[in-house]
Order: sequence, then C-alpha cells, then structure tokens
Amino acid sequence: MKKLKKLVFVFALSMFALTAYSQTEKDRKIIIDAEKAQIEMLEHSPDLKKYFETSAGYVIFPNVGKGGLIVGGASGNGVLYVSGIAQGMASVKEINIGAQIGGQALIEIIFFETANALDEFKKGDFKFDAGISATALTMGQSLDAKYTDGVAVFTHTKGGLMAEVSVGGQIFNYKGF
Repeated sequence: MKKLKKLVFVFALSMFALTAYSQTEKDRKIIIDAEKAQIEMLEHSPDLKKYFETSAGYVIFPNVGKGGLIVGGASGNGVLYVSGIAQGMASVKEINIGAQIGGQALIEIIFFETANALDEFKKGDFKFDAGISATALTMGQSLDAKYTDGVAVFTHTKGGLMAEVSVGGQIFNYKGF
C-alpha cells in the first residue's frame, strides 16, 4: 500500500512539473497578467466574485487590443481556469465592419456556466454569434448580468477611446497545457 501511495504521489508531482514546464515564457507572462487582471476586475466590481466561485470555468484575456476605422479588429491572448487553476492558453480574434474609429485596450473575462459550455470552448474554434453581448464594467457597478447560451462576458477598458457601431463576432482558440 505504501508503494502505491508513493507511486501516486510521484505521478501527481510529475504531472504538475510537466504542466509548469510546458508553459513558455510568453505563457507565463500572460498568466501573471491574467492574475493581475482578475484582481483589478474584482476591485472594480466585487460582485464578480460569485462568477469566479460558481462558474464551471473562466477565461481571462488581460490585454485585448481593439482598433478600427470603418473596418476594425481585436486580438488578445488569455488563460483558461477551472476551479482557479490554469488549464491552458486561449486566443481571441475579431474582425468587424461598421461605423467605428479609434483604438482601446481592455480586459475581457468569459465565464462558463456549465461543464458543457466549458467543453465547447475547449474543443477550439469557439465563436460568439450576434446574440452574445459583453457587460462593460464601471467602478462599483452592481451586476445583474445573466448567462446567455451558457456564457457571461465582462469587459473593462484599460485605456484608449473608441466609438463604434459595428457588427462582428469573436473567434477563440484554446490549447491545454
């Protein structure tokens, strides 16, 4: 029995080491930025805590760059968490057309209500259609956002100014550790 416990412990330790080793320097920087972004979002909107505690998982994009002049786009990298533990890296891309001018940087967090919604994201090539909208957070705002199709999206502008009335969807990719 002792030998089995020792074997299980060594296996668990090696899996942890493999996960840590499989992250690139860029991934580690994004993870640090995501943790800082989570703290910043909770400082601005403490009600987000319930989403972090009750969701099946969430992805934090700490630095999404967005810009446009009639044709616009956005791009960013983030981290997928389950039970507060990083599970893999994600990316977001967006192209849209419409009345828009300017640029901005923002934090985006997507919460997955159910394991099924989370699994759909993990399959890769996850997309938001026109029915999904983000809740823009302001300091001290009370949240009453609801999940739509198993996801809730929150954004917080870090800087810049952008005026837009555009149509476009976000496309996500995911790669586990």
